[in-house]
Amino acid sequence: MNKEVFFELVELKAKTASVLPFLLGICFSWYHYQNLHLFYVLIYFIAMFIFNMAVDILDNYNDYHHAKEGHDYKEKTNIIGRENLSLSMIRSWIIWMIVISALMGIGLSVIVGWPLLWLGLYCYLIGIFYSSGPKPLSSLPLGEVFSGFTMGFMIMLICVYINTFESFQWTLANLGSIFLVSLPNTCLIANLMLANNICDLEEDEMNHRFTLVHYLGKKASIRLFVGLIIIAFGSIIVSMILGLIPITMLLMIITVPFIWKQTKLFLNEQIKTKTFICAVKILAVGAFSQVVFFAIGLWFK
Repeated sequence: MNKEVFFELVELKAKTASVLPFLLGICFSWYHYQNLHLFYVLIYFIAMFIFNMAVDILDNYNDYHHAKEGHDYKEKTNIIGRENLSLSMIRSWIIWMIVISALMGIGLSVIVGWPLLWLGLYCYLIGIFYSSGPKPLSSLPLGEVFSGFTMGFMIMLICVYINTFESFQWTLANLGSIFLVSLPNTCLIANLMLANNICDLEEDEMNHRFTLVHYLGKKASIRLFVGLIIIAFGSIIVSMILGLIPITMLLMIITVPFIWKQTKLFLNEQIKTKTFICAVKILAVGAFSQVVFFAIGLWFK
């Protein structure tokens, strides 16, 4: 297996959905607590990244097995069938990557406290059952909610907790503040899956995957796509008014023309090979800009 095939198997291009919420968690930790445990968060980052790769391999593995007859998804679309990859090798990678990342997480829980274990357990259950089991979450009208919440909010929350575990307070006010700051990423990550499901509607229905788009219809789903982008930017304004993020986050306004251009391209046509990349670019630019402008605010502070 060459590196290009491996990168596609683990969906490396989509890793911004986990890396950037992690970096935002670091920014939030320093802005509000002036405290970082860099060694601990490095362990968390490695464990998170390994597990994220395992989940994406598992998604491809399950999609390969769940594909129905009558079209060429297995042979021409899925990376496992298209590259004739060994299923036993894929299974071994999934198992070992999950075990290694879990052991790292458990070891870290011993140091920073057992709340990390329960937060991590939730993430592992969502990651595994996202595409596994008789009714995978990704095949239900819940996928956008779970993917956005888990990757947008939970990754950031865990990062903040590890950095501040000595003083972290499990209050509604504290959790609400973190959730509000994470909301842009939560919305844009949910939009990534929503765009994928919009593009794959017909193929998903052939494979008996009845996603949110199946129930809402394409037109309403496209309106939801736009609405989530509006909520993402609106939550940045609210967070700034409440003093949860630095005023430099106002610079996010310079990303609006680019994001609007990509949104219009997606609204014009929803084709996986042509316009799904628009949602990827919106997430990448939106999430990256948040981290950069938050970091600039930290420097001025």
